[in-house]
Amino acid sequence: MSTDHQKYSTESQSDAIRQYAEARGIEIVRTYADAGKSGLKIEGRDALRQLIEDVEAGTADFTLVLVYDVSRWGRFQDADESAYYEYICRRAGIAVQYCAEQFDNDGSPVSTIVKGVKRAMAGEYSRELSTKVFAGQGRLIEKGFRQGGPAGFGLRRTLIDEHGAIKGVLVRGEHKSIQTDRVILTPGPDEEVALVRDVYRAFVHEGRSESVIAADLNARGLTTDLGRPWTRGTVHQLLINEKYVGDNVWNRRSFKLKKKRVHNAPEMWIRADGAFEAIVERELFEAARAIIAARSFRLSDEEMLEALAELYQRQGMLSGIIIDECEAIASSSAYSSRFGSLLRAYSLVGFTPERDYRYVAINRELRQLHPGILREVLDGLQASGSEAWQEDESDRVIVNSEFSVSVVIARCFETPTGLLRWKLRFDTSLAPDITVVVRMDRANRAPFDYYLFPRLEKLADRVRLSEDNALALDAYRFDDLDLLYTIAAPIPLPEAA
Repeated sequence: MSTDHQKYSTESQSDAIRQYAEARGIEIVRTYADAGKSGLKIEGRDALRQLIEDVEAGTADFTLVLVYDVSRWGRFQDADESAYYEYICRRAGIAVQYCAEQFDNDGSPVSTIVKGVKRAMAGEYSRELSTKVFAGQGRLIEKGFRQGGPAGFGLRRTLIDEHGAIKGVLVRGEHKSIQTDRVILTPGPDEEVALVRDVYRAFVHEGRSESVIAADLNARGLTTDLGRPWTRGTVHQLLINEKYVGDNVWNRRSFKLKKKRVHNAPEMWIRADGAFEAIVERELFEAARAIIAARSFRLSDEEMLEALAELYQRQGMLSGIIIDECEAIASSSAYSSRFGSLLRAYSLVGFTPERDYRYVAINRELRQLHPGILREVLDGLQASGSEAWQEDESDRVIVNSEFSVSVVIARCFETPTGLLRWKLRFDTSLAPDITVVVRMDRANRAPFDYYLFPRLEKLADRVRLSEDNALALDAYRFDDLDLLYTIAAPIPLPEAA
């Protein structure tokens, strides 16, 4: 079940199945439950996959599978998929009964027809729900509400109630907790707003390039909203993002019904102009966009591909980050727009990546990010009253001379089907008492959440995390590190006479 209410909560299903079994003298010996999981794909359905594995391996210690109703196999878009899993059970001599259906699963023509209809209805329900959710999100965009993602430099996510009254500013990692609340973008600190305007003026009026602007900002000791040095790419993104002129744009990319994530054409975007308070004048923003567009417009397809081929020869690989950081050619978005996608542009210059080489640049940035996160952990521990310091010979943090902490950053990568994954590698030689795993967001720009793993011998040196994991892993997941700071804080005890 993917929600925790109404008849499809795991508790309600368990109660109905238990009553069904008791009324028929059936003993329940094992339960397979996928709580909080989407039924659109079998990926992430660990319990269902375990059931199928037990049946196919011949290790099942049961002769009957009780299912709440036909849709609980899954709301697969291919109705034959749920039929296939039932067939696997029956092929192994294990019967299947549905506890909340009005027919007997006896293999009769009537039951076969009814199951086929209900499987199709289950898939159709997901399609209808996806359409309704998409329409609802689109209406919220048109009303000027933010639908996820970081605010960006110079902006802040502000929480408002159902009447539009401001409740406060959300810091990174915080989310709304009341369904009727909404999030909007508001101008950030005055110094950040002034810096954004200075970047636009330098680019438009002074004719300075993104690289020159980035070098100037770094020379002044200024950093991005993530505390990193400025690059050509980060300045470029600041110059092309419409949120700085107050426009709310959504559906540039879509990921419907757990299918492959796709880039949508501009006519499919949902937008609300002037939804937020602008921090850059529209005329200035349009001038910057025109300059950027003109750089690639002046180039023919052949010239763009020739420049891309030369970059490929110099770098030995290509990626969106590598292209955006190169001053001499058009941006990655220009290549994607001109040739339909970056992959097609790659193929036209003879580059066929066996894997996504963006990880090279991402890993380099994450290594640069690690000292800052380690410093944040030290500051958090010390602010809570703990004595914490970093060992000279390693990255371990010693807390109160009592236990050690190691910080690991997990890079996020996207599978071809649009699923998010994180691979963890633990340095077992450090043997820390607690390993803080910082799981990065989709863009690998900011922490997504945190895992606090104690030193357990059963924990492998390599762990693969999904968006949702089994309780054995997600029991250690937290939205922030407040728990670590709390349990580490020393507690004064009065001395007994």
